[in-house]
Amino acid sequence: MQASDIAASGPAAMKPRLEAASPRYGEKITIALLAACAAISVITTTAIVISLLVPSVEFFGDVPIKDFLFGTDWGPTFTPPTFGVLPIVVGTLSITLWSLVFAIPIGIASALYLSEYASRRVRRIVKPVLEVLAGVPTVAFGFFALVFITPQIQKFWPGFLGDEPGIFSALAGGLAIGLLIVPIIATVSEDAMSAVPNGLREGAYALGATKSKVAARVVLPAALSGVVAGIILAASRAIGETMVVLLAAGNTPNLTLNPTEPIQAMTAFIATTATGDIATGSITYKTVFAVAMLLFVMTLLMNVLSIRIVRRYREVYE
Repeated sequence: MQASDIAASGPAAMKPRLEAASPRYGEKITIALLAACAAISVITTTAIVISLLVPSVEFFGDVPIKDFLFGTDWGPTFTPPTFGVLPIVVGTLSITLWSLVFAIPIGIASALYLSEYASRRVRRIVKPVLEVLAGVPTVAFGFFALVFITPQIQKFWPGFLGDEPGIFSALAGGLAIGLLIVPIIATVSEDAMSAVPNGLREGAYALGATKSKVAARVVLPAALSGVVAGIILAASRAIGETMVVLLAAGNTPNLTLNPTEPIQAMTAFIATTATGDIATGSITYKTVFAVAMLLFVMTLLMNVLSIRIVRRYREVYE
């Protein structure tokens, strides 16, 4: 027997080959399609950035960026125009704040119920119904806030908190958006809680913990990264909402976090201004792109923060 035959019959020859005996063209086509989809996402995002960046740079050639970011007087369509964007930024953050105050407790409580308390039959019914809520058109939420939420707030508003809200208020818009983002928090959080190994639950029960303690002190901390990711995803959704804010919170720039006051959000300004009535290339036209660019940067920063938090608190189980 030659040395080459001995080498061929050694341990290396006994290892199974994982490669396919013949080329799998279907798999290669699938990989190419997936890569194309990923490339489309990147190209689309790049195109959006470029389309916003060019007019924004032209805008900041006429308006100092310091005056834009820190100015407190917003009236780009007035004469003379003013470009202090702070009132509509605060209005956007106010809407987001009140929506999260409403949605976070309800969303997490719903996730805990579905994950730890509900039977399989109840879960199969409740979870799809909860997710359908996210598919309701946002204009429907806006009209619901206008004809139901606002009258209820005015009816039950406690007098010791000051004057009751008017027809438009940040509180009504925040509650309506809160209803819109509850399914996001509940679904993402429930998925994270369901992924917690049962061994952690069984160990806690073996030590004498009650079901409520297991849910609050074992499952919720173990799923914290997923819960936080769901909250930040919901916050990004709230920041970008347009119709609910426009119908329920009004369109008045107001530098306040008072929930009873009407406000103007960044998205509402874009929706009402970019209607084709302004001259292309004018400073008001460029203002729309500058506000959209700022909104894009705010959303991007929130997504980066979400990734960092998820990586920081992610639990890895064997």
